Amino acid sequence: MPNELKSDWTLDEIAEIYDQPLLELVFRAQVVHRENHDPLRVQKCTLLSIKTGGCPEDCSYCPQAARYQTSVESEKLLPMPTVMAKAREAKANGSTRFCMGAAWRNVKDGPQFDQVIEMVKGVNELGMEVCCTLGMLKPEQAERLKEAGLYAYNHNIDTSEDYYGEIIGTRTFGDRIDTLKNVRKAGITMCTGGIIGMGETREDHLSFLQRLSSFNPHPESVPINALVPVEGTPLENQEMIDPLLLVRVIATARILMPKSVVRLSAGRLQMSREAQMLCFLAGANSIFAGDKLLTTANPGESSDDTMFRLLGIQAMENRAGAPAEEDAISVNV
Repeated sequence: MPNELKSDWTLDEIAEIYDQPLLELVFRAQVVHRENHDPLRVQKCTLLSIKTGGCPEDCSYCPQAARYQTSVESEKLLPMPTVMAKAREAKANGSTRFCMGAAWRNVKDGPQFDQVIEMVKGVNELGMEVCCTLGMLKPEQAERLKEAGLYAYNHNIDTSEDYYGEIIGTRTFGDRIDTLKNVRKAGITMCTGGIIGMGETREDHLSFLQRLSSFNPHPESVPINALVPVEGTPLENQEMIDPLLLVRVIATARILMPKSVVRLSAGRLQMSREAQMLCFLAGANSIFAGDKLLTTANPGESSDDTMFRLLGIQAMENRAGAPAEEDAISVNV
């Protein structure tokens, strides 16, 4: 099974990997994983909503969209002391990456963005990888974030380009790619993945994985989420996916993108400890810690600590490290 860094995977090649018997697929993914990562080290990350609710977008999965009647209330941007206290708490609990999310369609220059810049500087000074997810981003805004010390920018492609319009109508798949280009051009590492279980097909999974692996270099961070249906959203009645399907997607992602950090993200609270273990075997080497992911419930620190202890996994202690300079400036996306 090829495991070289490759950005021109064909759909047929990806299908050949994806459609293997699951035990064989997981074994092959674990071999690739061990060749590129320590299989007993998992990065703990913390994700904080610094500006919750009131988003004008219509993402069908998101309880923060203003147009949906959910339990999420719109809140103002958190003050700097609150954010820094959360970041210090996250670091004390073993997280080496701190991500701040704002429910914005796009970044707007002004006082609020200025405040985010100061937050980035503050978290960076703690020695953590600092990540933001703020919506669409212009080149000059990406440059400001880079100068402030931003390590990574999250902007998920969510699903395949063909299925994207079924999930989001207020911006295009191309808009997502444009923001990712701006991130790469600024020399910020790219964090982009998607959500499994929104009614998409096998073919959508193949296309989604092909687009992610076509970035050159590959995304440094690939979060794979399982949809958590939320009452009040268009996907509220969607059934939770079979965790083994999530394992299949993660294993394929690991083989296609050997050096990327694959993040087991939303949906863990609904998964058994054994299902999560299979995801680690399949190549996932990061989780989001804490009892909440933005607005979605997540296993708490004590639950994860127990799981790590039982599996013999240790949390990564240091920053993962920036990509090589030539990779950071490559913009073939």
